[in-house]
Amino acid sequence: MKTWFITGTSKGLGKVLTEKLLAKGDRVVATVRQANALDELKSQYPDTLWVYMLDVTDTAAIKSVVRQAFGAAGSIDYVVNNAGYALFCAVEEAGDEQIRQQIDTNVIGSIQVIRAVLPYFRKQGYGRILQISSAGGQTTYPNFGYYHTTKWAIEGFCDTISQELKPLNIGVTIVEPGAHHTSFGSAMVTAPVMEAYDQTPAGDVRRAIAEGAFPIKNDVHVTVQAIIDSVNVHPAPLRLALGGDAYRDVRASLVARLEALDAQKDLALASEK
Repeated sequence: MKTWFITGTSKGLGKVLTEKLLAKGDRVVATVRQANALDELKSQYPDTLWVYMLDVTDTAAIKSVVRQAFGAAGSIDYVVNNAGYALFCAVEEAGDEQIRQQIDTNVIGSIQVIRAVLPYFRKQGYGRILQISSAGGQTTYPNFGYYHTTKWAIEGFCDTISQELKPLNIGVTIVEPGAHHTSFGSAMVTAPVMEAYDQTPAGDVRRAIAEGAFPIKNDVHVTVQAIIDSVNVHPAPLRLALGGDAYRDVRASLVARLEALDAQKDLALASEK
């Protein structure tokens, strides 16, 4: 029996992950923003599920909940940073507070959860961090500029700490899902549309999503099982692309970036002495 700490479990991938873990006999410390979101699960698993209210933009609350979680569970094996959402708009359309909230939730919130658990992981001598990112942490799509900002940022952070934490027996895995039939789409935050962007790629993506032109073929249950299985891989895989679209889009982005870099090789080396 292993113990997991998971943020953002009210719905979507986080809830499916919580359900699967409890069904297989593991223990889960789940955080939610919607009161009573996990009442039914709690009644089914009263001895193996702890539920705490948490807004990850509240750093003091993160520290308090993490302290309570380790106190209640005794030890925690895996921490899953899942809480997050997408701000869907052209970059000029967003309001200042929307931008700040996106970064505070997806970047600062994830960082502070990790910082809060590290002293406990170090004390117990082991642990693994699973950061839910996105295919959009390695590639980009119009109208998701601020979402990409957060995912590229948290990937850089996690890539760095994986090097710092490896000698301490703390693994880090960045999970990069593609599109799934979850609450992600319905939870996207939008901004007032500017007509100037109607005939741009931002407008094209907006219309395509509204019309359902993007087929979603990935199975969230298969993806969640892959996340669960990944903790049995040693050393921890640094990145885990999940979904056909994630593989194709990330690969295309990496190939294009590598080709562009190689094309500039002579220019880059010219300054080397």
